[in-house]
Amino acid sequence: MSLQEVSDRLEIEQLLVRYCHAIDQRDWDTYRSVFTPDAKIDDVSAGTVDVDTMVRFLPKALKRVRIAQHTISTMQLSIDGDRASARTVCHCPMVVDVGDGDEQLMFQGLWYVDELRRTDAGWRIARRSEVGYFAENVPEGFSFND
Repeated sequence: MSLQEVSDRLEIEQLLVRYCHAIDQRDWDTYRSVFTPDAKIDDVSAGTVDVDTMVRFLPKALKRVRIAQHTISTMQLSIDGDRASARTVCHCPMVVDVGDGDEQLMFQGLWYVDELRRTDAGWRIARRSEVGYFAENVPEGFSFND
């Protein structure tokens, strides 16, 4: 690998880590910063939307989620100049409020399939799709669309 490819791979990896921390900490400014201004997100619960729509959706979707820990691993990454594509495993345990002071641990998994673009501000996600989604131990009646 060239020094540029090593640098690009590290920057993209940190971009995706920043995404995980932003969503788990509900830091919507940082969340916005990982995407290009014209990015499209194909989310299992929200549908295909732009970043601003997703930022409006997420606080409502996560209102019963007390703790989320998005964890990424096993990335396939292909870089071609100023464009890249990535397929990254994500596992996310969540502690969900089930009412009456009780909580339940649920677990979801998926792959992020990303198209990335190098911008003046660095690498950004231009398109993200969630594929292969599964969830286990989902509390009765729980939905991200409530």
